[in-house]
Amino acid sequence: MTACPVEARLRELGHSLPDSAPSRAMFLPGKLSGNLLFLSGQICEWEGVPRYFGPADDSLDLAEAQAAARICALNLLFSIRAVVGSLARVREIVRVGGFVSARPGFEAGPMVVNGASQLFIDLWGTAGQHARTAVCVASLPANALVEIDAVVEIA
Repeated sequence: MTACPVEARLRELGHSLPDSAPSRAMFLPGKLSGNLLFLSGQICEWEGVPRYFGPADDSLDLAEAQAAARICALNLLFSIRAVVGSLARVREIVRVGGFVSARPGFEAGPMVVNGASQLFIDLWGTAGQHARTAVCVASLPANALVEIDAVVEIA
């Protein structure tokens, strides 16, 4: 069995996938339609335990908030592998949606979501570049700081 180059790159970057990414409600982790995989949102929890909490305000440590977004991306990678069998099947990251729990007036939401975007670019290069929405919201499940969803093209 050949090792997946994306998972090898993930290890080189010092990251690993969680052993699980349980859902908190009645939805699938992802749904394949043709060659597009629509991934359900993942919050910044590790194996079901929330790690970063909202709402964000001007005292937010941006590096920690980006780490929260990166955890969401790792959960999405787990979901990709669970649905299609291997991260090697990813052709490109098409779209990312980012939601940051924040107090009114918080303007750094897009910078927080960069934590997820950067991981996809680090793993897939130009195929990791994507269209994106990043918005601030009043609250997220489990009082999470960040939730990320994505659309991925599959080979």
